[in-house]
Amino acid sequence: MKLHFPIINQLKQYQTKNLSNDIMAGITVGIMLVPQGMAYAMLAGLPPIYGLYASTIPLLIYAILGTSRQLAVGPVAMVSLLVASGVGGIATMGSEEYIALAILLALLVGVIQFALGILRMGFLVNFLSHPVIAGFTSAAALIIGFSQLKHLLGLDIPRGKVHETILVVGQHISEVNLPTLIIGLAAILLILGARKINRKIPSPLLVVLLGIGSVLLFGLEEMGVKIIKEVPSGFPAFQLPNLSTSAIIQLLPIAITIALVSYMESYAVAKAIQARHKDYQIDPNQELIALGAANIGGSFFNAFPVTGGFSRTAVNDQAGAKSGIAAIISAFLVFITILFLTQYFYYLPKAILAAIIMVAVFGLIDIKEAKHLWKTDKLDFIAFMITAIATLIIGIEPGIAFGVAFSIILVLYRLAYPHIAIMGRVPNTSTYRNIHRFDNLITDPNCLILRFDAQLFFGNSELFKNQILDQVKGNKAIKTVIMEAGGIHNIDSSAVHMLNDLHDELAEEYGIKLLFSEVKGPLRDKFFRNGLFTRMQEDNFFLTTANAVESTQNKAVDDPREYTMQVSQNS
Repeated sequence: MKLHFPIINQLKQYQTKNLSNDIMAGITVGIMLVPQGMAYAMLAGLPPIYGLYASTIPLLIYAILGTSRQLAVGPVAMVSLLVASGVGGIATMGSEEYIALAILLALLVGVIQFALGILRMGFLVNFLSHPVIAGFTSAAALIIGFSQLKHLLGLDIPRGKVHETILVVGQHISEVNLPTLIIGLAAILLILGARKINRKIPSPLLVVLLGIGSVLLFGLEEMGVKIIKEVPSGFPAFQLPNLSTSAIIQLLPIAITIALVSYMESYAVAKAIQARHKDYQIDPNQELIALGAANIGGSFFNAFPVTGGFSRTAVNDQAGAKSGIAAIISAFLVFITILFLTQYFYYLPKAILAAIIMVAVFGLIDIKEAKHLWKTDKLDFIAFMITAIATLIIGIEPGIAFGVAFSIILVLYRLAYPHIAIMGRVPNTSTYRNIHRFDNLITDPNCLILRFDAQLFFGNSELFKNQILDQVKGNKAIKTVIMEAGGIHNIDSSAVHMLNDLHDELAEEYGIKLLFSEVKGPLRDKFFRNGLFTRMQEDNFFLTTANAVESTQNKAVDDPREYTMQVSQNS
């Protein structure tokens, strides 16, 4: 029970002195969550009230099931953008059909995450490499920022790609509503300034209050400043989303994308915060279950997909949150707002919500990571740029698909062309190292020693064979090839056939003997099961590379067969 409901452990270990910290953190995050939730609902193409719906039930469920004690679950910019991208291609934004599909999407995302957690398949997110996520996130941040220009400038800009938005703004720059622009820019500067002073300052709420006050005081609505207007009050009743088979099929690709991307974002944030606290651990599969349950439960109360957000989690931690009680208090505060305070948001300028969104995504544009990858790994930099450019030009889902596909190709390329080192002995030792990395190594012209730093499989076995044959062709001095196998952790049937062929070709064509050293246990098991020990004889296998070299020099070799040839009893 404790494993499935981590809050039980939290409450058993709870110290009353932490209650004041949890209350303060819960109130602080709750105050942030109200304007942010409304802003992210607008970004997702939904009426603002749906952002508040998504900030209640999912928080409560995660607080009970989640293993992080500081993670603040709710609407976030990235997921909201994915919702708008996925659902916007099926229905008109803001329509009843659109709202129903967004709620159904939350259910699908939740079911996928919950199932992955139950099946302990959290490892699947590892296919989203860091460069791909960084490239996708950076591009998505730009898309989000440009999508809010219509609210910041007071222009009617149709939904489109970044370059299309820039073109429309350029064509209608003279029509920018000046009061709207001033309000938006002032809100951005105020939020950024408050962050520099103290991150605990509820700057989103502050700009919301100032924005509402400005509209009422100066009559800005009559000057063309667009406001939120009617925000419904009252909490929605429990109801199942509309389970349409055709809708589910259409939403499935974006649901899978959101399920994986949102989990990665949430898990990364939870791990980063947990590193500062040593009194609990993050369970990745339980996190999937908790997020899945939060999305499923939220969908029954009109919520769109949610996940753990970085900014609110950071504030929650800095405000002193010690348990899930803080999240429960935040949800309660939003619940009170839904019941009694929504009428006060009538005069809230849309430019204020746009400013909140734009500030939130500024930090997602990871230029530092791009520079770092350029300096350290050009292939990872290419993965970053391909994902970013594809996301900007083609779209959200194709962009991340391109990135994942390129990452997989990159992995296959690195497997197919692994590092192969020619070894030499360090003077006055029995240690062997790469002759291209160390100076003054001792080599024997009659003995070629190679180290292969990867698993041997059908994709690289021919490369390995050709590398050895290229070294021995035309070099009549070589009498022995030693394969230092310490870097090989696995081998498949194609590679076994290759070794048999290589052994025969070296012996018959060149009169060269093939030896093996430092063969790991799992590899010994594979050799044994495939008959390589029998075919090549025990004398071809040595415990260390030094032993193998000594054998070629007709020296006595202290190389006990019980270690060199030992295999698993289960073989």
